[in-house]
Amino acid sequence: MTDTAPRSSKAEQTRQSIIDAAMGLFRSGGYDQATMRAIADEAGVSVGNAYYYFSSKEHLIQAYYDQIQAAHAEAAEAPLSSEGDFTGRLRGVLLAWVDVAEPYHEFAGKFFKNAAEPSSPLSPFSEDSTAAREAAIELHGRVLDGSDLKLNKALREELPELLWLLQMGIVLFWVHDTSDGQQRTRDLVDQAVPIIDRMLRLTRLPGVRGVVDDIVGLIHLIRP
Repeated sequence: MTDTAPRSSKAEQTRQSIIDAAMGLFRSGGYDQATMRAIADEAGVSVGNAYYYFSSKEHLIQAYYDQIQAAHAEAAEAPLSSEGDFTGRLRGVLLAWVDVAEPYHEFAGKFFKNAAEPSSPLSPFSEDSTAAREAAIELHGRVLDGSDLKLNKALREELPELLWLLQMGIVLFWVHDTSDGQQRTRDLVDQAVPIIDRMLRLTRLPGVRGVVDDIVGLIHLIRP
């Protein structure tokens, strides 16, 4: 994100007004139809002022990513502080994301086609999304740090990123989930997390360790 505006109280209020205006227009008319001029008009600021805070619509989406990530981290504190077993911690963190993102569900579906484009700065895998992505991976590291799950060192080092990829898969399911309150996504989390827990605990067995080493090697091979 290339937001270099000063963070005084007034500047922060203006910045947030622009973000809120953009989110409203994205929800009502779609991402492609919302111009920076329309966003500025909705926020009650000049176009130049809007560009002063955000150099493009893509950077507005990055601000949205950052807000969602910060809200997710705050909501995740409850399960992270109260749960000791891995299942409870991971389930709590994933469901916290669903809770935080629920008000944006309709909007998310409208811009997903842009975020799914590999070359787009809106992609969660893009360089522009680095801060939000690394914060999410760090949060999954905390899931492991306070849990009762024992893993070999190599797998433990890779697992926070793998859990973030799991979260990305759940996000994709959530985008297409039309059930009330995205209940199907919540059911998916409830049923999938215990399976993941059991599979990870099996990696401690002598006969499985060689396969785990192969998987870790494959991760290193395909990672850019």
